Amino acid sequence: MVTPLFPSDDIDELAAADDRRVALGYVTEAFAEAILAGIEGDSFAHAALFAAFQELVSVYGEEAVAKFAEGLGARIRQGEFSTASKH
Repeated sequence: MVTPLFPSDDIDELAAADDRRVALGYVTEAFAEAILAGIEGDSFAHAALFAAFQELVSVYGEEAVAKFAEGLGARIRQGEFSTASKH
């Protein structure tokens, strides 16, 4: 199922959220396997981001993905991706 960057209704959003949760489990597992194989975490993270943006651009196009990426700075600063406690 292709998940739009900006889902149009609640049912689609719930299904998309479930798909993303399952997908994140796969990525987390791959990350752990890479670490066990001796790959540096930041190297894997960079490669994963590159692969993710390549896929998004191939599905949605450069302009839509650029617009999506513009909002990432604020989300990062707000701690949306942080796993550690805030100081």
